[in-house]
Amino acid sequence: MDLFSRSWTALRTAVAELPDEDFEQPSGCTGWLVRDLVCHLVIDAQDVLITLVTPSEAEATVNAVTYWNVVEAPTGDDPLDALTVRLAAAYEEPRLLKFHLDDVGSAAGRAAELADRTARVSTQDQILTAGDYLSAYVMEWTLHHLDLIAELPHVAGPPAEGLARSRAMLEEIAGSAFPGSFSDEDALLVGTGRRAPTAAEIIELGPLAARLPLALG
Repeated sequence: MDLFSRSWTALRTAVAELPDEDFEQPSGCTGWLVRDLVCHLVIDAQDVLITLVTPSEAEATVNAVTYWNVVEAPTGDDPLDALTVRLAAAYEEPRLLKFHLDDVGSAAGRAAELADRTARVSTQDQILTAGDYLSAYVMEWTLHHLDLIAELPHVAGPPAEGLARSRAMLEEIAGSAFPGSFSDEDALLVGTGRRAPTAAEIIELGPLAARLPLALG
């Protein structure tokens, strides 16, 4: 199973196994509860489906790494973030969110398995191969899996392979490696601003510390 499928399956499985009360816990995304994050995953799955059926004959403009832009750190005030919160509340019951994620998420997973990885697709005014697009989404699934478990230590985390690949992509975006003493999870959390570095970590990071966090969008 490739990293997209493995990471996506692990994330969907973690959501499917959550008890209802966990949906009201904070997530690792600023201003979002777990239910809001799960609603965002439904939208992500729809984006995957849309992109994989939006072919392009143009030359690729980005790859799996340059697909990502460094953006302003989220504050929770963005109109689209607020819309996600309202959509999540409209589901009313966690089982409905679970059902919709399983339904659309399974379809996105099947579409990924059937996709021609060499074919070029278009998304957000960029062109890239389907393979690069799906590789980029390993980062999306991995970071959001970490967001899911931020306040839920009893929930299984993302696959080790996805963590390692996401760290490698983040290091390429940063143009610098994280210290070897950082676990893959810590490199991703600190690197994207999901956790503030400790005083000791700031010293270890050296010049890289001044360029963090790298919020991705």
